[in-house]
Amino acid sequence: ATGSGKYFRNVIEAPQDNICLLEINDAGDSWRIVWGLEKGGRPTSEFPSHFMNHSVRKAATDGACRVIYHAHPANIIAMTYVLPLTSRDFTRVLWQSATECPVVFPGGVGVVPWMVPGGADIAMATSELMKKYDAAVWAHHGLFVSGPDYDITFGLMHTIEKAAQIYMLAITAGGGKIRQTITDDNLRAIAKEFGVELNEEFLN
Repeated sequence: ATGSGKYFRNVIEAPQDNICLLEINDAGDSWRIVWGLEKGGRPTSEFPSHFMNHSVRKAATDGACRVIYHAHPANIIAMTYVLPLTSRDFTRVLWQSATECPVVFPGGVGVVPWMVPGGADIAMATSELMKKYDAAVWAHHGLFVSGPDYDITFGLMHTIEKAAQIYMLAITAGGGKIRQTITDDNLRAIAKEFGVELNEEFLN
């Protein structure tokens, strides 16, 4: 886990000071640092969300998803100010913003309404969504994603944020109107070509 108040950009320079490896006890109610944060500190203030979502994603994917990544990408946060805070609204906009999106996250994304970060409530709300989604948007705050390794997980975060940027640019340049987009039939054609199964509850 990253350390609370640490900067991700410093991990490559001094990992021993900015991240840590944690051991959880058998009861799951306490932890200890076994490596890292050598200059002091604690795990991220959002550790309850990280830890709970590790557990949920491990169970939901038969142990495949082992990485949880949380960041504050500006464009996905901006979208939470202009779109209804529903999984369907966000998923459709993201899928329609970049052709690779339905391939990268065919299950869609979940959306958590604004909540105080760092506590049990937001951890519980996020974990409910992460039982079925690889990604969950935190309204006015950021994005949680999961994956089997660092490359795939970072790639998921990057793809979602890039699609969000495209949408925000398009909606701004178009004066609040989208004049053409990737249709539902187009989305189904993409899914068929790439052998993925789209979440049909987000299609018309």
